[in-house]
Amino acid sequence: MTTLADALASHRPSEVAFSGTVLNAPHFFYGSNTHAMHEAFDVLSDDGRRVEIVDNVKLAPRVPVLPGDRVTVQGELVPDTAHGPLVHWTHHDPAHVHPDGFIELRGRVYA
Repeated sequence: MTTLADALASHRPSEVAFSGTVLNAPHFFYGSNTHAMHEAFDVLSDDGRRVEIVDNVKLAPRVPVLPGDRVTVQGELVPDTAHGPLVHWTHHDPAHVHPDGFIELRGRVYA
């Protein structure tokens, strides 16, 4: 597992885990590759970095986040997207090929 700072500096996809504060209510969309419903929201990490979280709600339950909530996130960081860094694979992998991720909110783990 790589720290968020090291993963961003590497400019390569990396498995990360970090904590932070939710900045906005989630919005929902269909993934262009998976054709599954996703939720996305921004988190300000404890070290001051803004990261978009993208969660496949077909594979994991929706996370009822609100602005100001504290979360812990584990997943794959993609550092260089058109919208800035994002973390996806925040859920289990039913094929057991990719490392499982999660989002923890108020003591409950969503995976």
